[in-house]
Amino acid sequence: MDRPRHLTIQALPPDLRPRERLRAHGAGALSTAELLGIIIGSGTRSATAVDVAAALLARYGTLSRLLRASVHEIAGHRGMGQVKAIKVAATLELARRLLDPGPSRYIVRTAADAAAVIMPAMLGLDREHFRVIMLNTRHEILDIVEVSVGGLSSAPVHPREVFKEAIRASAAAVIVVHNHPSGSPEPSRDDVLITEQLHAAGRIMGIELLDHLIIGERSYTSLREARQGFP
Repeated sequence: MDRPRHLTIQALPPDLRPRERLRAHGAGALSTAELLGIIIGSGTRSATAVDVAAALLARYGTLSRLLRASVHEIAGHRGMGQVKAIKVAATLELARRLLDPGPSRYIVRTAADAAAVIMPAMLGLDREHFRVIMLNTRHEILDIVEVSVGGLSSAPVHPREVFKEAIRASAAAVIVVHNHPSGSPEPSRDDVLITEQLHAAGRIMGIELLDHLIIGERSYTSLREARQGFP
């Protein structure tokens, strides 16, 4: 019996090969599976690298969920292995860092401005992280610090931790941010309560709490805009 033929991208017509298409038309012309297939490099005896990439994407659903996966988890997928998994993890992390513009001299005028800065850095986190964006009197970002890392459903935080960092940075105002690993940015009752506590503490400290953002997988909620936790 003949052994099954090893499928390779090189066996495809030139106009269907991802690398050739990228060279001719640019990366924007390729599908996510094709781009990931280029990173993976090679397939199996029964699937091309693009096939392996497509199956990997189907398993996780989105790139942000794939970003959450460990190298060990990715390596366990058919057609991967440690070396390919490390390449995929490194590529996704570079993309995440590229999307993060950093805090330097960025002016925050709206909740959307703050979300644009913080969301890329919190993409794919599998635990709740509570961070503080510290602003000067012109609402320029002085720094962004993490004050708490919790479990799958909560990141306990105390007002003293938030305002200790704000005082250290000589901040005039703060925006607090945390993510929901579930992907839903819907605020819980505890989220509203901590917002009320932080707002009251900020008034005493003379450091205004401008907003509390909850980051989901593809969206965010501003508790100030939702009128929850703010008088």
